[in-house]
Amino acid sequence: MTAQHADLYATVRRVTAQLDAVNGTSREEIGLRILKLVEEAGEAASAWIGAVGQNPRKGVTHTRDDVAAELADAAFTALVAIASLGYNPQQVVGACVDKVADRFPADA
Repeated sequence: MTAQHADLYATVRRVTAQLDAVNGTSREEIGLRILKLVEEAGEAASAWIGAVGQNPRKGVTHTRDDVAAELADAAFTALVAIASLGYNPQQVVGACVDKVADRFPADA
């Protein structure tokens, strides 16, 4: 990891463009990108199970850092899926933030 991180939304645009160029933009391809989010969420769940040692046969196999990294993968994958649908992920996420902020006002 570098001290200066890459621009999130520029990287989402680059990844989406690369996927479009290599895999196309068919309805099936877009569906697979959405399903990729489910896969990444499953990896986060698996990491949490490993972090808390829920499986007695395996014990503790992951750390909270692992869980956070998997959640970040899921978040990034969601942004790519949003862009793949033809939307601006920054605008979509911004609208979501506004909606949530309205539910939880700062002065409450």
